Amino acid sequence: MGTERIVFCGGCFWCTEAIFQLLDGVVSVTPGYAGGHVPNPTYEQVCTGTTGHAECVEVVYDPDRLSIDDQLAVFFATHDPTTPNRQGNDVGPQYRSMILYTTEEQAKLARQWIENLNRELVGSKQVVTELRMLENFYPAEEYHRNYFRRNPDAAYCEFVIEPKLAKLRKLFPSLLRKDVSRNNRAG
Repeated sequence: MGTERIVFCGGCFWCTEAIFQLLDGVVSVTPGYAGGHVPNPTYEQVCTGTTGHAECVEVVYDPDRLSIDDQLAVFFATHDPTTPNRQGNDVGPQYRSMILYTTEEQAKLARQWIENLNRELVGSKQVVTELRMLENFYPAEEYHRNYFRRNPDAAYCEFVIEPKLAKLRKLFPSLLRKDVSRNNRAG
């Protein structure tokens, strides 16, 4: 069948990239910017919160090996989809939760996930994840790519990314690449 692509925005792209790189069936993960109005934005521009772009990752995957449903499960479990414009200490519209789909099947399943999660949520919290068709994706600068793999001992990686990866390993062991082990932090 070939490959498909989808873009996930779940806060800092270093975290989201590290998570999706561990999934079996993922062909590539590229951090970048999408959802905004400024063509070819830089990291510095996106950090101002005025470009409309969010930090995100483009995931190219083999749908015969990794379903979109499994990817959505991972996406919603590894970030907070109920807090607008924030993930942990990362604050601003560039850290918002968003899914940019490339097929109607992806859109349909994402809508179902959001509806189901909203039914499960108690109180005033609701899913704020935006769902839109992908228009443009701009790859991030080279120094953002494979950030966790290149900097596993950096404080941000140890204290923010590694706990997300531990959660991924605990909740979704059957979705992990076979070469990923608990001791193989870099994937």
